[in-house]
Amino acid sequence: MWYDYATWHAKCGSLDSAVKVFQQSLKALPDSEMLRYAYAELEESRGSIQAAKMVYQSLLRDGTNASALSLIQYMRFLRRTEGVEAARKYFLDARKFPNCTYHVYVAQAKMEFCLNKDSKVARNVFEAGLKHFMHESDYILEYADFLSCLNDDINIRALFERALSSLPPTDSLEVWKRFTQFEQTYGDLASMLRVEERRKEALSRTVDGETLILESSLQDIVSRYSFKDLCPCSSKSLDHLSQQEMLVRNMKKKVDKSTPAADADVSMPNANPAKLVYPDTSKMAIYNPKQIPGTLPAPIPVSSNVPPNALGDLLKSLPPAFAAFALNLPAVEGPSPDADFVISVCLQSNIPSIPSTGDRSDSSNRLRTRDGGSGKRKDLDRKDDDDNDAMGSQQPVPRDLFRLRQLQKSMVVPASSHTTGSVSYGSGVSGEQLSGSTS
Repeated sequence: MWYDYATWHAKCGSLDSAVKVFQQSLKALPDSEMLRYAYAELEESRGSIQAAKMVYQSLLRDGTNASALSLIQYMRFLRRTEGVEAARKYFLDARKFPNCTYHVYVAQAKMEFCLNKDSKVARNVFEAGLKHFMHESDYILEYADFLSCLNDDINIRALFERALSSLPPTDSLEVWKRFTQFEQTYGDLASMLRVEERRKEALSRTVDGETLILESSLQDIVSRYSFKDLCPCSSKSLDHLSQQEMLVRNMKKKVDKSTPAADADVSMPNANPAKLVYPDTSKMAIYNPKQIPGTLPAPIPVSSNVPPNALGDLLKSLPPAFAAFALNLPAVEGPSPDADFVISVCLQSNIPSIPSTGDRSDSSNRLRTRDGGSGKRKDLDRKDDDDNDAMGSQQPVPRDLFRLRQLQKSMVVPASSHTTGSVSYGSGVSGEQLSGSTS
């Protein structure tokens, strides 16, 4: 937003207003390098070299916290405004800064070679950088590109040999690749095959902690006789070769990993097998290709995983009805549920009770007595008592306390009855005897 506002003023012809906007933006965003570069570019475009130089110096500060990019941009600014000597002088100071990377050396060497047309100074800059950045493969490749522009094949081979002798195998992949490409393009067949063999031996040591052995394959033929995007085979064949090479490497990794384990078993015959944990294969389902997706496999008999004696003892301890119900349950595969957890969930859940047929008949009889008046109520109550006496042994005992009390009241013989006899009833819940005597 600040940049758009400043460029709008500049396009309208008010450069002073654009400068003020950039100054305000740097106060609001002091850590923004993009705004500083844009501000310095505006000052340089309108001829205010000193003002632009002050902006670059604000980026560099004292040099200790200056980034490599700010050093490169300031060298380019000095070359544009003050000449080559000023840029060279500042490069001698910038290479002593702690944040100076190999990018600064590459930028100065290319500036000397392309702009100043001085290949000798550019080579000296690259050689000076090798003392600090021999471990950087990207710097080696930049130096190799510079030497290839000079058609100096002898020094290119010498550079690759120096770099590969100091780089570890994990960091020398790109250098080996460039070295083989150079020999495939500019060397003879003997040197090309020799470098490829050396590359395979060097990279077959250790890669990511694992032994990797490179063997000759058709990929070598493809890499030798390809040029840019032109290949001696089709894209499908190239994909097939890549997949085949990947499969071979994976198979070799599996063999290498399994071999130490087998050696360890042979070398330690007294190892305790009790510490080994084996999977429970009794619960594994056998794959059936004829099985319909979404359906369960054939049930396993109940006694397959439980000893017969233990199952019989368990069924004997259960009530007969519950034992019959348990025997009719289908077999369930997978882990057995936690019975205590299931019971606790059932106890905490609000499960509605289903009224029995006797309870529904009692409620309907009460509704009829309310509608029939006081004259017929006694007759209906006596009829209900006779029905309850006849069906008492068939109806289940209600679980609700309110309904239990209603049942007890309905079973008591009224005091006004002239029937003689003694009747005793048993409570299905409390077990108390309810007795009534009439004369």
